[in-house]
Amino acid sequence: MIIMALDHVRDFIHRAAMSSSPTDLATTTPILFLTRWITHFCAPVFVFTAGLGVYLWWQRGRSKGQLSKYLATRGLWLVFLEVTVMRLAYNFDLAQSYPLLLLVLWALGGCMILMAALVWLPVRALAVLSVATIALHNLLDGIQPARFGSAAPLWNVIHQPGAFPMGKALVIVGYPLVPWVAVMALGFSFGPMFQMEAGTRRRHLLNIGVAMTVAFLVIRGLNSYGDPAPWSTQLSTTYTWLSFLNTTKYPPSLAFLLMTLGPALIVLSRLDALSFKASNPVIVFGRVPLFYFVTHFYLAHIAAAVLALVRYGSAAWAFIFHPVPSMGGPVKLYPPDFGYNLWMAYAVWAVIVIGLYPACRWFAGVKARRKEWWISYL
Repeated sequence: MIIMALDHVRDFIHRAAMSSSPTDLATTTPILFLTRWITHFCAPVFVFTAGLGVYLWWQRGRSKGQLSKYLATRGLWLVFLEVTVMRLAYNFDLAQSYPLLLLVLWALGGCMILMAALVWLPVRALAVLSVATIALHNLLDGIQPARFGSAAPLWNVIHQPGAFPMGKALVIVGYPLVPWVAVMALGFSFGPMFQMEAGTRRRHLLNIGVAMTVAFLVIRGLNSYGDPAPWSTQLSTTYTWLSFLNTTKYPPSLAFLLMTLGPALIVLSRLDALSFKASNPVIVFGRVPLFYFVTHFYLAHIAAAVLALVRYGSAAWAFIFHPVPSMGGPVKLYPPDFGYNLWMAYAVWAVIVIGLYPACRWFAGVKARRKEWWISYL
């Protein structure tokens, strides 16, 4: 979650984010590429651990029916937040003239809705289905939405990122549900491992993590399957390695998921042996993930507006209540040099994360003290 905020702050603050991708090898720098690359670990780990959390929640004396109902209602709530609260955070405006972005909360919510049905499968069967979907979904890369005619938007929702009109709004699907739902289901399937003796669990996590990491190196090295964007030899060794690491996130390819989940499981096997104080920031932020997620987006956008007022003075009022160009905002409305150096994005990121700590600690205390059913949805 801490690393995730860096990427989102960069989207609002960094000058290059307004016109180019940090993974475009023709325009990026190694530090910019790696600033983006390290945040690739966030979404897969979020979705995987969400599935794991679902399993552990179920094991606390709940029935399958209660689990399924909670997943469906929680999922619908997250989708609602995406198209309302998060849309305001992205745009500072709810006007339909700006794109409706279906991003992280949409993906988590949509996957939870699907998981409401999938949890009725035996855990082993769900594990096999999850692995098969993750391993084979790249076979669908060549299928374009246009093939389905009027049903093309459905394929955008299922597997192919893209845009389609809905009423007066343009909907942009950044996170299709496949294979994200398989990642969540895989996390759910890991649940029984967390009921094992600690040493056995850590050994399994380490072995699986190493196996996935090696599989990434082999599959990516063969360069024939597992990612729609093959790597290639560049003008320097550094950029050749960047090309090797430049796997596809939208939707996450097999190579992308092996590259991120493999090392993540290795790290988890090590962290599992440690204990943390309740006041540790990683514990505090982890107890209020939704509060942190929503709030940090608003703070990142507010920071961009404040910096614009400092830099451009009263002229900034003409554009600061519109989405920034990197979020689909009107390029012509913004100054051509809008944005700041990468070090400024890092500085704003640090200020936001440090500033969020007391707020998150307070809200974690509220959640611990309050027992109303609706608290679990916040």
